[in-house]
Parts: sequence; C-alpha cells; structure tokens
Amino acid sequence: QMQLVESGGGLVQAGGSLRLSCAASGRTFSSVAMAWFRQAPGKEREFTVGFTRGGSFTDHSDSVKGRFTVSRDNAKNTVYLQMNSLKPEDTAVYYCAADRSLAYSQDPRKYEYWGHGTQVTVSS
Repeated sequence: QMQLVESGGGLVQAGGSLRLSCAASGRTFSSVAMAWFRQAPGKEREFTVGFTRGGSFTDHSDSVKGRFTVSRDNAKNTVYLQMNSLKPEDTAVYYCAADRSLAYSQDPRKYEYWGHGTQVTVSS
C-alpha cells in the first residue's frame, strides 16, 4: 500500500507561482512511476508531469512544458510540482498518482495509488 497526500494548492493571480507537494508513505517514490494529474470541472483528468520508476525520465504535457517542473526529495519521500507563469486555464484540482507496476504512463487509469487532490485556482 502507498498513501499520497497533496498540499500547497491555493488561489494565485495569473503569472504567479505555486509549489505543490505530494508526501508519500508505505512505499518510496524510487520504487514507483509517479505523475501529477489535474481535473477541471466538467473535464477529464489530464496528465501534466510524470517520471518513470527510478526517475530516469521525466515527461511534461505540452500545456505545461516550460512552466511546470517536478522534483523529488528522497529523504522526505516527497515530490514537488513547481508551477510558474500560471494561467487561468491551469485552474483545477491537482492529484499525484503512483503505481508500482508501471514503468511510465500518461493514462490515469493505469495508476494504482492516488491522493485526494489539492485545489489550484488562478485568477485573471
């Protein structure tokens, strides 16, 4: 089992920054594939940034490339999502997800473990 807890969401003006955290227990992030997804009202859950099991490869969706970066603190077993140059269209609930069997995927249906999400609202 793996428990994931997101934090760091909030309200920010367009152009601003936020850093989300995903703290894990039960397994280390080095043993799982991990990704950040987001879901806006009325829309499907969308991949943003993820890395492979072992962390050798990091992928970004086109919508966040150059603005969002992911980092990991192995000592704290925590993954961070740094979001810069935020836009109103980034408004969503952000979830971290992990899976012990995957090498990597952008498909949310393939992830076994999920956090409860943290709301990010970007005002124009």
